[in-house]
Amino acid sequence: MTTAFPARRRAGVPALAGAALAVVLAGCATPGELRDNGATARVTPPPVAQPLWAGLATAPPPAPPTAATDPPPQPVPDVTVPGQDITALDTRTVLAKDPQVTADERRTLDGCPGCELRSPEYRDLTGDGRPELVAAVGTVGPVVLHVYTLAGDRVVPVLRVQVLKGFSAETVGADLWLHEPTTVSVRTSSRYHWDGVRLGLVERKDEGIGPVPAPGQGGAAETGAPPTATPTAVPSAARPSRAPAQPGAPTVGNGTGGAVPAPARPTPAPPEAKP
Repeated sequence: MTTAFPARRRAGVPALAGAALAVVLAGCATPGELRDNGATARVTPPPVAQPLWAGLATAPPPAPPTAATDPPPQPVPDVTVPGQDITALDTRTVLAKDPQVTADERRTLDGCPGCELRSPEYRDLTGDGRPELVAAVGTVGPVVLHVYTLAGDRVVPVLRVQVLKGFSAETVGADLWLHEPTTVSVRTSSRYHWDGVRLGLVERKDEGIGPVPAPGQGGAAETGAPPTATPTAVPSAARPSRAPAQPGAPTVGNGTGGAVPAPARPTPAPPEAKP
């Protein structure tokens, strides 16, 4: 008699394959189809400024810089530029003729101890395609920075500013940036921009540069770690002497790390002879 079990197995195979295919197709979403990925995370808005004592009157806006009301700068007397080439000028001669140069600066021109007249730099700071003369006079105190431009064949001073020793300078486009180390951890940066008449201060900001360790300090002074003490050996108390162990006798510990001889066992008496 033939059983129906093999037929049932053959009939169940297509059903299982179809179920597996349905699961695979269900996992592949149609492009552009909406899917539910569960609850979205809560969005936290960024913090906003909350003023203290909002009812009090605020400070008035700052007054415009005095340079905006100053008369335009005048050319340096008795100095002309043949061929309108400012790079051909002698910087020391221009500074000596400039009435804005102070007595301390003139001592630098004469070669005083601790003074320095830096070599001139030439950068376009007015945007006309021609360079300006940038001079730095290091006195015994601050450093005085001068910028000169050309008006025809005349030399016109367009900036004079004092900066701290150790300053650095750079140009970004036609703007002049001066960086001063105001403290060991703060640097003050000032930006000067051409306003059509002179170079005026348009931005000043303080930047943190971090603490600077003093030269020659190292080890714990730089890392902040306290010095570590070297431990020394402490002498132990004297211990009573012990009798030496008998040869061949076992030893046991006494709880202090030493060893003491174990008590000897009595030797058994020989058995008596029987009559």
